[in-house]
Amino acid sequence: MISAVYLINLKGEILIYRSYRDDVTRAAADAFRMQVLAAKEFRSPVQIFEKASFFHIRSSNVYLVAATRENVNAAMVFQFLFALVDVFKGYFGGDFQEDTVRDNFPLVYELLDEVMDFGYPQSCSADLLKTFIMQEGQALDPARALVASSLAPAQVTGAVSWRREGIKYRKNEVFLDVVEHVNLLMSNKGTVLRSDVTGEVVMKTYLTGMPECKFGLNDKLMMQGEGKRRESGSIEMEDVSFHQCVKLGKFDSDKAVTFIPPDGEFILMKYRVSENINLPFHVLPIVKELGRTRLEVNVKVKAQYSSVTGLNVIVRIPLPPNTAKVTPVTAAGKAKYEPETSELVWRMRKFPGDTEYALSAEVEMSARIEDKKAWSRPPISMEYQVPMLAASGLHVRFLKIYEKSNYNTIKWVRYISKNGQYLNRI
Repeated sequence: MISAVYLINLKGEILIYRSYRDDVTRAAADAFRMQVLAAKEFRSPVQIFEKASFFHIRSSNVYLVAATRENVNAAMVFQFLFALVDVFKGYFGGDFQEDTVRDNFPLVYELLDEVMDFGYPQSCSADLLKTFIMQEGQALDPARALVASSLAPAQVTGAVSWRREGIKYRKNEVFLDVVEHVNLLMSNKGTVLRSDVTGEVVMKTYLTGMPECKFGLNDKLMMQGEGKRRESGSIEMEDVSFHQCVKLGKFDSDKAVTFIPPDGEFILMKYRVSENINLPFHVLPIVKELGRTRLEVNVKVKAQYSSVTGLNVIVRIPLPPNTAKVTPVTAAGKAKYEPETSELVWRMRKFPGDTEYALSAEVEMSARIEDKKAWSRPPISMEYQVPMLAASGLHVRFLKIYEKSNYNTIKWVRYISKNGQYLNRI
């Protein structure tokens, strides 16, 4: 359990001090801020002073510190601190800084009273807290106050704190987005040095009542749980994390993602795939140095997908810092030299599948005495979006919704692949 929570600015001044137990004194907090926050070099996020453990994180120009004398789970404490930042951002319009804390002392103290009880974390959902903790100037009509007072205790103490009862919609819909970021490091000879996909399943639900959803993917582990052998279309996911609404007990037993969804938008799960990545683009760069003052650049980009179209494709080709003039030639898109970043930027609004585009450029450089240092040849980077493409091969096999009234639900599924660090050495 946590004994106290502090909000400290970069100068070491305590903005907020909330004590939940009497076993950590303010003198211990002073020792922490004087010895840790005043030090310029990097320190461990966990420190011990006067037999008390201090856990701290930083958000903008505010340190959030939790103190305890017990042997607590460190991961739980850090999760609480990050959740507390999300609560403050939810109340302050996404902005959590020292000035917002100073302008909202009563609200911050009230939130600290609600998110923790005698050192034990309670509900850290901003949407739930807003049902009974209102911001200044926000009026609450009597009918809504009566509903909030009746629902809040059940949500705080119940098993489904992320969804309130009595939700009704005329049209029941579920939107499911599989968003993937592709990371790539390719050598100048076309060899893949590193590649992986980090993805997340984002859901937006508008469902009546308290529905239970069941979600299936072509993951190797899930398909084995259903008694199926690994097929050619199955993938192997790593570092999987779920939203708190997922029933992990059922996932361990039958490998199915079963959950009662929150109302509105939320991230259902995050994952990573590092094998059998379908790279959306292949870049073939050829850069020739013609003496000290000339450079010849040829770049070919080929789409390795079909039947879909890439959008807002940007290829950033680095050039030497002493570049004086660039003459690009391309049949698709527009290319322009940006001297602020020393890059030749090639932009294409649409990139159809199974298509190859090429760019050539002549670069003239100024011969200065201070430019004797060899050019380091930074990698080419790409930015893009490819709708209806899952680079990892992930596929939504089914999404079932069960509710006692047995209403019809409209389901929408969308895939989109975006760039992460998509780098090609030259």
